[in-house]
Amino acid sequence: MKILAFETSCDETAVAVVEDGRRVLSDAVLSQADMHAVYGGVVPEIASRKHVEAIAGLAEQSLKEAGITRAEVDAVAVTYAPGLIGAVLVGLSFAKSVAYALGVPLIPVHHVRGHIAANYLAFPELKPPFLALCISGGNTLLVDVRDYTDLKIMGSTRDDAAGECFDKAARVLDLPYPGGKPMDDLAQQSSGGVYALPRAKVSGCDLDMSFSGLKTAVVNLAHNAAQKGEALDRAALAADFAAAVSGELVPRTMEAAKRAGRSVIVAAGGVAANSRIRGDLERACEREGCQLYLPPLRWCGDNGAMIGAQGYYEYLAGRVADMALNAYATRDISE
Repeated sequence: MKILAFETSCDETAVAVVEDGRRVLSDAVLSQADMHAVYGGVVPEIASRKHVEAIAGLAEQSLKEAGITRAEVDAVAVTYAPGLIGAVLVGLSFAKSVAYALGVPLIPVHHVRGHIAANYLAFPELKPPFLALCISGGNTLLVDVRDYTDLKIMGSTRDDAAGECFDKAARVLDLPYPGGKPMDDLAQQSSGGVYALPRAKVSGCDLDMSFSGLKTAVVNLAHNAAQKGEALDRAALAADFAAAVSGELVPRTMEAAKRAGRSVIVAAGGVAANSRIRGDLERACEREGCQLYLPPLRWCGDNGAMIGAQGYYEYLAGRVADMALNAYATRDISE
């Protein structure tokens, strides 16, 4: 089954063709990162307009690279939630028109489910059940993946997402947007241990996380140093920040896996590219005897192939939509 998939939840316009949920025939991505870097973050109106400009051409490019015609498309999958509402609407509206014109099923896909499914593309042997740590610019979740379309949230952030905090910390340290990779590169220049940064606990919900206090602590450290005319050890702060984020994520991931009875753990999302988090997960899984799947860096960021991968399993579960399908800025992954 060949699925033409669309992803426009943020600032990447992405179109792919995926066969049977596992084989990528094409994967075209147009990033707007350089454009939004001028503003230090994504400007929703600009993102939406650029999606409109790019999506038709990327669809044609993806079909050409896949070596198939429009008539050979069996279904259309699209991100319908969550994300910047204007951006999501562009992809959804275009996908609807394609599905209608071709007379094929329209498959709605939750963006975070797509990130988890990116691992299916990298690891053909991977099958549920497993515990997924989903970490991106807009979402931080611990998810028990009981089956391909049966997912349960076990823990989540109460405020900022981990990726958002990396971006905010990078801005304070005068690093370019998006801040994930620059922060990672800078952190590797120091062993850290210089700055004491907070780790939050949510009373009564020990699998939930909070990153707003950590973000504020970094901002205050930088501002206080500037006001006093003191030098800030930027590399050490980046290293200590990464350690603090990882310290929130990794122990809770291992505890969630234990409670769910899972011995297989999967990482997903853009922040899964962070070297400190990847290393800490590897060491923790080795200690606990768990099998870990870390997606290759190319499958960490937003892409259309991950939507096509999850779309295949949504289709098998009978999850198809009609032309009344709407877009949502927020949506529970279990819905």
